[in-house]
Amino acid sequence: MQADFNDIDNRFFYDGTLGAEYHKDKTVFRVWAPLAEEVTLNIYATGNDDEILSGYSMVCENGVWTSELAGDLDGKYYTYTVKDADGERETIDIYARSAGVNGKRGMIFDPDTVCPNGWQDSSTVKLENYTDAVIYELHVRDFSADESGNFKFRGKFKAFTEKNVTNSIGETIGLDYIASLGVTHIHLLPVYDFATVDESSSEPQYNWGYDPLNYNVPEGSYSTDPFDGKSRVREFREMVLAAHKKGIGVIMDVVYNHTYYSEESSFSKTFPGYYYRHSWDGSFSNGSGCGNEFASERRMASKYIVDSLCYLASFYKLDGFRFDLMGLLDISTLNEAAARLRAINPDIILYGEGWTGGASPLEEYLRAMKHSAGKMPEFAFFSDDFRDTVKGNVFSDWSKGYINGEDRRFAEKMRSLLCGGVYHPCVQLHGERYWTDTPCQTVNYVEAHDNLTFGDKLRLTMPGASVEDLIRINKLGASLVFLAQGIPFIQAGQEFFRSKPLPNGGFEHNSYNSPDSVNSLKWDELTPYRSLSDYYKGLIAVRKKFPELRLTSGDEIRRRVIFSDLGGGAFVVRIGRVTYAVNPTWQDRTLYAEGNVYIEGGIATGEPLRKSNGNERCEGRSVILIAED
Repeated sequence: MQADFNDIDNRFFYDGTLGAEYHKDKTVFRVWAPLAEEVTLNIYATGNDDEILSGYSMVCENGVWTSELAGDLDGKYYTYTVKDADGERETIDIYARSAGVNGKRGMIFDPDTVCPNGWQDSSTVKLENYTDAVIYELHVRDFSADESGNFKFRGKFKAFTEKNVTNSIGETIGLDYIASLGVTHIHLLPVYDFATVDESSSEPQYNWGYDPLNYNVPEGSYSTDPFDGKSRVREFREMVLAAHKKGIGVIMDVVYNHTYYSEESSFSKTFPGYYYRHSWDGSFSNGSGCGNEFASERRMASKYIVDSLCYLASFYKLDGFRFDLMGLLDISTLNEAAARLRAINPDIILYGEGWTGGASPLEEYLRAMKHSAGKMPEFAFFSDDFRDTVKGNVFSDWSKGYINGEDRRFAEKMRSLLCGGVYHPCVQLHGERYWTDTPCQTVNYVEAHDNLTFGDKLRLTMPGASVEDLIRINKLGASLVFLAQGIPFIQAGQEFFRSKPLPNGGFEHNSYNSPDSVNSLKWDELTPYRSLSDYYKGLIAVRKKFPELRLTSGDEIRRRVIFSDLGGGAFVVRIGRVTYAVNPTWQDRTLYAEGNVYIEGGIATGEPLRKSNGNERCEGRSVILIAED
């Protein structure tokens, strides 16, 4: 019979420090396991094969088991053995901050020994508003694994610290290149310790990392020495420091909605049943589609998430978090986390997926869904509406959207999305619900790690189009991302037409464990698609130049954004001194606008291209932007 977890929360909730609290003269260990009959602390010399050095019985007070060991334990490893009515189990501490190889034993370390040179001077990136952000999604291994990259530390955190790296043709790549684009933040796919890559093997392995093992521990396969728990911590910090030196923030992708293991997870071994939701028959519920759901609504599970986020934000000086399947987490936990995180970093950016992966027993009104955005003012949400309207539904290869089809019914929806998805009286969506009234909650994108790349979607939906026409339409889609009110988001390589082709034809939809040959950034592709990359760079510069493209409230959008129709799905948007036209047709359209031209004919730049003569032409499948400086 399952325990009464509400009663346990009421009786045994603990609001203090958990895990290993290191001091040079002692370390205090605390683990919350209120139904345990006995807990033993095990100390090891290494993180894997050696025998236990010592075992220490822990003392329980109101559900918290404690042991205090004198002396300097820097560099030692530890586990807990928990004994209860279900038996005896050895487990890593769920609060462990580093670990040995493959995350089986936690590591105790002196924080002073994992500080790279200059770390104390590293500072987070400041944002006046969320809409000032330009986010670049990136996987650590993708970044440097391909031979065309000429990186010394392929697939590692340290690749981000390498300077003056070039592709095979001699063009600058790496973090130097990313900084040159003008992005404000890199969003890293999971970099906590995940389960399905064997850190002890030197053979090439791949996973996106949505298979959590130890949340507070950096992934060992990204370090130069996964057997040394300090290596992963120090090198993750080095990566963050390298980004901060270039004025780029680092956003961590976090997956608190499920863990890779269920009964064998460290959470289940510590307190069976408590940390997970269950179906009526006692089985693990599966709203994640990955075998279980983390029960964030329980007080100590909620505390764990908040504690973890606050530790990661402060210890690694992170600039934001992206939440996977946020709809499986409860609103109260995330709002508490936001308040605590803002106290650590007032400029932190928080956003995520406002949906679930399946049915969940968590009551609907508790869920952090996109339609609950009004209850979560500190969080932004991915706009799947924007994604699917621009290029077609991601769950159908052949579905077309505003830029790659001929259905002009998309035009009205597109106007709404260019307003950040907030209500505008001049946009008629026939009673469709608006889920937010601020563009600060809208993340606009046409490509992310999931589903087909933007380029591959265009290749499939426009099979007869030339490469030149596909590039033209890619530029049109990118223009919509960067000119829309809200937060622009792109995936690494989108700006040089990234593709994920399969060996036997077709393109990969879900490359979570595909090899480097599919996933890695092919840096040599930057050269033939340089005009596309330069266009993205120019769009970012234009967006930064004109605050009219970065409004922060629904009222401001309704007051300042004016539309006029050009026919065939094309239209003009006027926002104060900025005027731009969007033309999804192959026929040119004419408009009147005075000022300097910044975007025209597939060229975008932060400096004027020419002076407008008033009567302007917007070429087919393109955008033109004119502004009065």
